[in-house]
Amino acid sequence: MLRLLGKIAAGAALIFGMSSVASAQEHDSSYLRVGVGYYDALNGDDEDQTVTGHAELISGSEIFHLNPFLGVMGTGEGAGYVYAGVRYDWYVTDNIIIAPSFAPGIYADGNGKDLGHSIEFRSAIEVAYEFDNNARIGASLYHLSNAGIGDSNPGTEVVTLHYSHPIGQVLNVFD
Repeated sequence: MLRLLGKIAAGAALIFGMSSVASAQEHDSSYLRVGVGYYDALNGDDEDQTVTGHAELISGSEIFHLNPFLGVMGTGEGAGYVYAGVRYDWYVTDNIIIAPSFAPGIYADGNGKDLGHSIEFRSAIEVAYEFDNNARIGASLYHLSNAGIGDSNPGTEVVTLHYSHPIGQVLNVFD
């Protein structure tokens, strides 16, 4: 099911990236994004579920309507993931954004869940609200998987809440 959501998110990024859906040129900020979440969120087994945190740098520059980004994620069990990818900000309204993204990266399980390989792929969907000062709050669901390149491919899902602040602006959440 989540692999299907990842494929839909990637397809939506391509479709919306080729169309002139909204005025993305008016919203060309780069962002520092930080968040917290729940790792292995959709697994019925509590064994690998833990807290997670992440930080990302999202570029305001576009390549074929896609914004590149870099990130790092860690879990309460010592797992870590360093990644780079692309995302598409689809403005549903002037303030509501749906952003599918894809990012390959390097994963280390620490004392946490073994995902079957050190190379993992993250497919995500984000929903966010953008304030008048371009700061954003949002939530994401992503699937982390090795796409079958490892001996095993258990994958995991992560739910996060995050805050994105435009780089170059003074930190004032209430502007």
